[in-house]
Amino acid sequence: MKAFHPIILIPSYNTGAVLLERTVRSALEGGYPVMVVVDGSTDGSADALEERLGKPGHLRVLRKAANSGKGDSLRVAAESLAGEGYTHALVMDSDGQHPHNVIPRLMELARNHPGSVIMGQPVFGPEAPRARVHGRKLTSFWTDIETLWCGLGDTLFGMRVYPLQPFLKAFRQTPFARGFDFDPEIAVRMVWLGCKPVGIPVPVRYLAGEEGGVSHFHYLRDNVKLTLLHFRLIPEFVLLRLIPYLHRKKQWPKA
Repeated sequence: MKAFHPIILIPSYNTGAVLLERTVRSALEGGYPVMVVVDGSTDGSADALEERLGKPGHLRVLRKAANSGKGDSLRVAAESLAGEGYTHALVMDSDGQHPHNVIPRLMELARNHPGSVIMGQPVFGPEAPRARVHGRKLTSFWTDIETLWCGLGDTLFGMRVYPLQPFLKAFRQTPFARGFDFDPEIAVRMVWLGCKPVGIPVPVRYLAGEEGGVSHFHYLRDNVKLTLLHFRLIPEFVLLRLIPYLHRKKQWPKA
């Protein structure tokens, strides 16, 4: 593994200028470089970011012409960053749910476990919609089966640190993992490739609409994607990935 050279990645789609600037400003406080990936936004939310917040070498904005999903945005960014010598990317959402004060701890874990995927584990507040909190347990159940209960935890929560080379290799294994199915699928595939998951509790705050909170979750469309995800992953795991995964898992460092 190369020397630890991380960056913070913030994918954004129609977040609203106030909320996005607040998120980026807080991320920059940690002293790490930040890249915002604007995924075809039409609300002008990122137009003034570099002018208002940018410091040489600290903030970049990567714009995509059309919306293609969080996963595809991170893939495009990761390909560019890996070529520049970055080794890890801490991903946080632009909607204000992911707290910036856990960034130092996430980065410390990534530095100490450079071949692992550092998995934020959400600690929900009382304002979180109960249906969303309990519904995500079904996806965690299936991803536990697909990784033989290796410790992935909540695979719909997206605040994580990825080692970039395994991250990109996992993407090359699938034409999917571009939209709402991205977070669970990429986590499972990185574990199959030998990345041991390391979990850390992360407080989560759902913002109300009057606070600028936004959600692009579509109940029917995205639940169908998650259902089809497991119809794809379970046969692939049993038929193609199981034996290589068990061999790699034996080589994981002991806790």
